[in-house]
Amino acid sequence: MSVTPVLETAVDVLRRRDPELAEILLGEADRQATTLQLIAAENFSSPAVLAALGSSLANKYAEGYPGARYHGGCEIVDVAERIAVERAKALFGAEHANVQAHSGSSAVLAAYAALLRPGDTVLALGLPYGGHLTHGSPANFSGRWFDFVGYGVDAETGLIDYDQVRTLARTHRPKAIVCGSIAYPRHIDYACFREVADEVGAYLIADAAHPIGLVAGGAAPNPVPYADVVCATTHKVLRGPRGGMILCGADLAERVDRAVFPFTQGGAQMHTIAAKAVAFGEAATPAFTAYAHQVVANARVLAARLAAEGLVVTTGGTDTHLVTADPAPLGVDGRTARGRLAAAGMVLDCCALPHADVRGLRLGTAAVTTQGMGETEMVRIAVLFAQVLRGEAESQKAREEVRELAGGFPPYPG
Repeated sequence: MSVTPVLETAVDVLRRRDPELAEILLGEADRQATTLQLIAAENFSSPAVLAALGSSLANKYAEGYPGARYHGGCEIVDVAERIAVERAKALFGAEHANVQAHSGSSAVLAAYAALLRPGDTVLALGLPYGGHLTHGSPANFSGRWFDFVGYGVDAETGLIDYDQVRTLARTHRPKAIVCGSIAYPRHIDYACFREVADEVGAYLIADAAHPIGLVAGGAAPNPVPYADVVCATTHKVLRGPRGGMILCGADLAERVDRAVFPFTQGGAQMHTIAAKAVAFGEAATPAFTAYAHQVVANARVLAARLAAEGLVVTTGGTDTHLVTADPAPLGVDGRTARGRLAAAGMVLDCCALPHADVRGLRLGTAAVTTQGMGETEMVRIAVLFAQVLRGEAESQKAREEVRELAGGFPPYPG
């Protein structure tokens, strides 16, 4: 099994100091290298990103912002954060970027804190249709602190019902409208949302956690010109470290920054911010542009072949890295299907299906595309996928085929 130099160094140290944890690192590296990572929110960060994450910057406390820290000795980490900010602004065409958010949820929390007050009405995609927990779940701070109204998707097409969005906005006069989803496979019409928000005097918040990497590669529409605030993650398709960021105009920069620190977070994680800077730099290259378009091409082939194998693919296909599907025509529900596929080495998630009381499957092509897989491999994955769900492929035999396929595309070759 091959691992990156960063992992080799970590394992060497851990083998001497903590062999139990060393085995865990090696075990996870082996799991990732011998199974298919089809979880839409996951990817493989580059060795350079991992190097930044494992650097001495992890030791530095840096509450505040460059040039205005609450701790001494921040001269060098200030440079790292400024680089990350400038690269993010250039990559997405934003006037301001905050790269300190610890996660996508932290970014959304800060956006709400910057623009809203407890009790304000917010219009967002309903959770049964792919809305995130931060879009009004009663188990989340958003559902407890704000009055969320959910819009949905058309029962026949599965597409966002923009007429319903407009009607609900006129009726409820929300303080903010959120557009974004964890399971919507089509491009969002940001211009339409901007028009509705302007009509009712609402802020427009784009939760672009999933498509932001495609945006960076020119394979998806950019929400920055339309939204007041854009929240995103830096992992997923973007291939950076696990973390979040916020993009906005200069007019909201100070409010957003104060909402991140000191209102919702403490010290910035400088090793993660440096890793974000590395990822933004990588995403600005022609190679990443080609990658982002290949991610979409792979997802479209995967969706088409899954449909041909009998699964019901939501919206009839995809524009992004996401595919959502109902395996019921193959005789299994979503949770059972996920378990069978996991036993065969194909790792993915369940998700809510629009206008249905059952769980479906959510999968993505970001990680396997990073490994170098293309349309041919997507067809092979879809066929094996269906064979496992129909019970035509014995679990151990399917597991060996997955191991062989993954072995031909190591995430960290050499």
